[in-house]
Amino acid sequence: MPPNTTASSGQQPGKSGRKKGRKARLFLIVLVLAIIGGIAFGAYWSISTVRASFPQTKGSIQLDGLSGPVTVQRDGNGIPQIYASSDEDLFMAQGFVQAQDRFYEMDVRRHMTSGRLSEMFGEGQVKNDEFLRTLGWDRVAKKEYDTKLSASTKKYLQSYAKGVNAYLKGKDGKDISLEYAALGFTNDYKPTEWTPVDSVAWLKAMAWDLRGNMQEEIDRSLMTSRLGPKQIADLYPDYPYSRNKTIVRTGSYDSATGTYSQTDTTSTSTAGTGLTGNTAAPTGFQSQLSGLYKVLDGLPTAVGVNGNGIGSNSWVVAGSHTITGKPLLANDPHLSASLPSVWYQMGLHCTAVSAACQYDVTGYTFAGMPGVVIGHNAHMAWGMTNSGVDVTDLYLEKITGEGYAYDGKVLPFTTRKETIKVAGGDAKTIVVRQTDDGMPLLSDRDDELVQVGKKATVEAGAPDRGDGYAIALRWTALDPGNTMDAVFEMDKASNWTDFRKAAASFEVPSQNLVYADGAGAGGNIGYQLPGKIPTRAKGDDGSLPSPGWDSKYRWTGYIKQSALPYEYNPKRGYIVTANQAVVEPDKYPYTLTTDWGYGTRSQRITDLIESKTRGGAKISTDDMRQMQLDNSSEIAKLIVPKLLKIDVADKNVRDAQKLLEGWDYTQDSDSAAAAYFNATWRNILKLAFGNKLPKELRVKGQCLWVDRIDTTGPADANQTVRECGEREADQAQPDGGDRWFEVVRKIIDDENNDWWKSPRTRTDKATETRDDLFGRAMKDARWELTAKLGKDMDTWSWGRLHRLFLKNQTLGTEGPSFLQYMLNRGPWKLSGGEATVNATGWNAAGGYGVVWVPSMRMVVNLQDLDKSKWINLSGASGHAYSAHYTDQTEKWAKGELLPWAFTKNAVDKKTTDTLVLKP
Repeated sequence: MPPNTTASSGQQPGKSGRKKGRKARLFLIVLVLAIIGGIAFGAYWSISTVRASFPQTKGSIQLDGLSGPVTVQRDGNGIPQIYASSDEDLFMAQGFVQAQDRFYEMDVRRHMTSGRLSEMFGEGQVKNDEFLRTLGWDRVAKKEYDTKLSASTKKYLQSYAKGVNAYLKGKDGKDISLEYAALGFTNDYKPTEWTPVDSVAWLKAMAWDLRGNMQEEIDRSLMTSRLGPKQIADLYPDYPYSRNKTIVRTGSYDSATGTYSQTDTTSTSTAGTGLTGNTAAPTGFQSQLSGLYKVLDGLPTAVGVNGNGIGSNSWVVAGSHTITGKPLLANDPHLSASLPSVWYQMGLHCTAVSAACQYDVTGYTFAGMPGVVIGHNAHMAWGMTNSGVDVTDLYLEKITGEGYAYDGKVLPFTTRKETIKVAGGDAKTIVVRQTDDGMPLLSDRDDELVQVGKKATVEAGAPDRGDGYAIALRWTALDPGNTMDAVFEMDKASNWTDFRKAAASFEVPSQNLVYADGAGAGGNIGYQLPGKIPTRAKGDDGSLPSPGWDSKYRWTGYIKQSALPYEYNPKRGYIVTANQAVVEPDKYPYTLTTDWGYGTRSQRITDLIESKTRGGAKISTDDMRQMQLDNSSEIAKLIVPKLLKIDVADKNVRDAQKLLEGWDYTQDSDSAAAAYFNATWRNILKLAFGNKLPKELRVKGQCLWVDRIDTTGPADANQTVRECGEREADQAQPDGGDRWFEVVRKIIDDENNDWWKSPRTRTDKATETRDDLFGRAMKDARWELTAKLGKDMDTWSWGRLHRLFLKNQTLGTEGPSFLQYMLNRGPWKLSGGEATVNATGWNAAGGYGVVWVPSMRMVVNLQDLDKSKWINLSGASGHAYSAHYTDQTEKWAKGELLPWAFTKNAVDKKTTDTLVLKP
C-alpha cells in the first residue's frame, strides 16, 4: 500500500543653456518616472539604443573575405533567403545575417555551453558554470573540430565564423543589442570573436536536452526512499504495444548478417534503398537527480526544458494518400518556450548548383550554427523527433582514497582545474574528477546528488557504502563525434541513399528522421533511426544507476548503423513518429530504452490519418495543418465517463460536473469543460500519487505531514513529520504526461486499488475507493477554479488557465522590472494540452501554465515546394522592438501557417527588403 500522507498548507544634443535646461528637466521627469514605475524610464532609455542595434536590410555592405557578391532577400516577416556563388560565401553570409538578428542570443548560448555565464551575468551563474565545466561540452566540441570533422565541414564553420566576426567588427555592445546596453550598467563585458568551436558546442546543448531516459533513471532512484519496488513499477508501466503502434512496423533484424532489413515496401523510386555494412565507425551527432534540477533550472531556456516533456510530432504521408499525388511531410518539435525562439528560419541558395556551390536548401536552423537542421532542398524533405533512446547511464562509484574501486583495484581519477571568471566578483577554481573512461563525477557539484549515492539500491555484494557513493555520468555526447558533418550532408542529399548515408554521421543526439521526396510517379517516404547507441551487458537495461566498481556493467559497444531500424515506402502509406517506441522488442535484439513516450500522440495521429483515408479520401496540406492542431484529450475519454456516474451531493460541484456532459473531449482555449476536467485530472494525480512521492519529486514549498522513514527513535516520538517539496513547479511529478495516462489506465477498473486510498484532512474524509477519490478531486477542482476563475462558471475557459508567456531567458527573467517589461511578451491563451497532438504542455503537479510548446510547425508539399507552409514561435529577430520580434506568435497561437517560398521566382514575389553583401 502507498505510504500514508496528510495534506498541510505551505506555500538628441542641444546647442546652449536653453536646451541644456530642457534636457535637465527631461532627465528629472525620467528619474521620477523611473522611481515610480520604471517602465517610462525603460521606454525613454531604449529609443536610441534599440534603433542603433537594428540590422541594415537594404542597400549594400562591404565585407572583407567574400569572393563575390551575395544577395540577402527578406520577406515581410524578415525571414532571409541568401543567394551566393560559392559555398564559402554562402555560409559566411549566413553567419553575418544571423549575427545581425540574433548575436546576443548566440553569445549567451556559447557562454552557456562553455560554462562561462558568470562572465556575463555575475555570481548568480557560478553553480551553473560549475556543472557545465564538469560536463566539458566545449572541450568535447574542440576535440570534434580538431579530430573528427571533415575538411569541408571545417571550411564551412570557418566561413560562418568569419561572417559573424565581420558583423562584430567595430561594434560596441550597445550597437549589437539592447541587452548589452543593459549589461553595461553593471558589467564591463565586451563580446569577443566567434569561433568554429562555438558553433559545434551548441549541438552538445541540444543533445543534453534530448539525451534519453536520464531523468527517469534519477526519479526511480529517488523514489526508493518512500516507495517499494512494486509501487515504483506501477508508476512505470510497460509500453502498450498492442494499443499504440510502434514507428517501424515492417522488416526485421537478421542475426546472420547483423543488419536490419525490410520486405514490405511499395517503392516507386529508382534510387537505392539503403546501405550495407557498418558505414559509421562506432567511435566516430533537470534535477537529473534532484540536485540537477536545481542546477539547470537557472540556465537559459534556449537550451530547452531540460528533459521534461521533450517530444515532437513528425509524420509523412505517401502520394497514394494525398491530393497532390506526392508526399506531404509535417513536423513540430516540442521544446520549452523561449524568446527569441530556439529556431531561425532561412534559405541558403547557390545561384547555380555546382561543385563550387552545392546547396539549395531552406528550413529551420539554430542561430550560431551554419546549415539547415530541419527543412527541405530541391529534392527531398526531412523532419525530426526525439527518439528517446537511452544514451546516458549513471554510475555509482565507490571512492577509495584518491581513486575509485574498479574490479578489485583502486584506479586514480583524471583531474583538471577549471577557473570560473565572475563579473563583478572574484574568480572561482574547481577541480573536475573523471574516471579513466571519461565519466565526470556529477556529485562533486551538488550536495543532493550525494543523496542519490546514499539511497540507491545495490546488490548485497557491493562495496561498503560508507557515507554513500559518488555519481558519475556516461553519455555518448561526451565522446567526440561528427554530427556536424551530417547536417551539411543532409542539406545536399538528393535521394534516400544519400539521406541514409548522411544519417550514418548523425551520432548525437539520436533522432527519429522522417524523409520524403518527389521522385518517380508518386515520390517516396522513409524513416531512419540514427545515432550512437550503446549496447550493454545482458541483464543491464540502463533503467537505474549501475555499479561502477564492476566492469560487466560498462558499455560493450555501439549498435551498427546497418542494424538500426528503418522503413522505406511501407505499404500502409504513412509513417508517424511522436516519441513512441521505435520497434517491438520481440523483433529486435537490442534494448534501445525502457522509457519510451507511451504513444498517445502517435496513435492519435495514426487514427486521424486512417480515418481520413479509410474511405479513399485524400489528404491535403491543410489537413496536415489541422492534424497538428488536434486538441483531443485521450485521458478525458477514459476518465469522464467514470466521473459522470458519481453521485455528487454538493450542488456547486454537481453544476461543475454537468460541464462534462456532452463534452467532445476537445481542449479548445474557450472551453469551460476542458478547464474543469484538467483541474479534476490534476487533483486526481495529486491525491492518488503526488502526495505519496518523496519530497525530491514534489513541488517546492508544498508541504505534507508524512510518515517518518526513520522510526528508530523513542517509541513515544512523533511518527509523522512535516516535509516540503523541493522541485521547481514545472519539473515536478506527477507531471500528467502520457506515462500517467497509462498508470491510471492500468488501475481504472480496480476500484479498490491501494493507489485510490488517501488520508483524511481537516475538511475531507479519507478515500478508500476510486470513486471516493474521483469525487474528492471533482470537489477540489471546483473550489480551485472558483478561486482562480471566479464562482460564475460561464466565465471559465481553459485558455484563462492555460497561458503562454514568452520571456527573454536572461535579463527577461533576472533583470529589473522595467527591463523585463521591455523584453518579454504575452500572455497568449492557448488550446491543446499535455500528450495532445497540439502539445502545449503543462505540468499537472505545478499548475496549468504552458511550459513547453510546438516550437515551430511546418508542412512540406513535395509536389510543389512553393506551396509548403511554415511558422515559428516568435519571429526572425532577437531585437526587442523589431517588427519581427514576435510577429509570428499570434498566427502561431491561432494555428495558422505562413507561405514558404522556395524557388527564386516565388522568393522574389515575397521579397520586401534586399541587401547586397559585396567583397
